[in-house]
Amino acid sequence: MSADWAGQAAWGVRVDWGPAGARALAPGSAVVVVVDVLSFTTSVSVAVEARTRVLPCPWHDERADRMAVEHDAERAVGRSKVSARQPWSLSPAALRRAPAPERLVLPSPNGSAISAAVTAAPVVASCLRNAAAVAAWIHAQGWGTFDQPVSVIAAGESWPGQPILRPGIEDWLGAGAVVSALARHGAGPLSPEATVARAGYDGITDLPAVIRGCASGRELAAIGFAEDVEVAVEIDSSTVVPVLRAGAFEDGAGTR
Repeated sequence: MSADWAGQAAWGVRVDWGPAGARALAPGSAVVVVVDVLSFTTSVSVAVEARTRVLPCPWHDERADRMAVEHDAERAVGRSKVSARQPWSLSPAALRRAPAPERLVLPSPNGSAISAAVTAAPVVASCLRNAAAVAAWIHAQGWGTFDQPVSVIAAGESWPGQPILRPGIEDWLGAGAVVSALARHGAGPLSPEATVARAGYDGITDLPAVIRGCASGRELAAIGFAEDVEVAVEIDSSTVVPVLRAGAFEDGAGTR
């Protein structure tokens, strides 16, 4: 996507949705912040806290197996396929309980796919657990200006059986959390999209209740993973800043 109207080029902090939004905003960005609250970037924050380097993988098939072999990494499986031999999955609660491997391939069709696809700018993984830390780190780099813009991408979900983006409000609010924290550091100007995301986040008085009650939160609870939602709403509990380096997320803040 190369249309001038799509790039939000007049602003220092921009927000968009999904892979198409990432492709539109990444060129010229100082950094791309991927937000997939339920659950990729929340899982990344938990794993990186445990000193695991996380390799994002867009596929949940034999290609993920090959990636794990090539990088001498463990391979996360589907939530329902966790076992004693493979205790790692996209579930942040399961990752917290499992032994921490040195490297972990983490498949995800949303946040992971966006992270792996962005090549035009550095990539940072943010969620509600580390939005303030991510914003502080970005500010310390001197980014978030007209000349060094920050692009925040809400990953969204896919409708079951359809390659259509479902705008998950948990990711929009997670993007708003990053924008709000950046604005407190003086970043800007904010694009209209970023302004709306910030207003949505700042206007919520009980964010955990909203995340628990939204469609994605209720979906996870319905299939037995309500604990993952509780990890996701540990607001600003984490100081790690997962930065994608040489194909793996590691802590760029040096706070571990």
